[in-house]
Amino acid sequence: MTLFDLISNGTNLAVLGAALAVLFPCMGSAKGVGMVGEAASGLLTDDPSKFGGALLLQALPGTQGIYGLVTAFIVLFKIGLFGEMSALTTAQGLFIMFACLPIAVVGYFSAIKQGRVAVAGINLIAKRPGEVTKAMTSAALVETYAILALLISLLAVLFASV
Repeated sequence: MTLFDLISNGTNLAVLGAALAVLFPCMGSAKGVGMVGEAASGLLTDDPSKFGGALLLQALPGTQGIYGLVTAFIVLFKIGLFGEMSALTTAQGLFIMFACLPIAVVGYFSAIKQGRVAVAGINLIAKRPGEVTKAMTSAALVETYAILALLISLLAVLFASV
């Protein structure tokens, strides 16, 4: 039996999809949250009273990692990993793996892009403290695409015939 034979069974492919759904959005979220944290540290050095707005902006890019985690849990429950596990065909496993790709890919990139927009928001509130709402709105707009990717991944996984 080859390594390919071990990996290519349906259950393992579905677990791989769950892993990708967590891995990439969490990497993007860590990068995005880190970028905003660096910018926020500079802001808070000058004015610690802006901590609340900076914290909200820093938290935003972290949501994509949560979306990936939710998708992975749904996959693991769907295939019965926490109960009675069902054997999946290769086709079923591939379907679930591919269903995880929208949140994996979009979650990664949108978290980084959202981090960049939030860094710009930190710069905005450094100069105009009353503009936190505008900074949050701009960063939240990037979130829309992560939510759309989450929806398509979840719907595909939930309605997969397993």
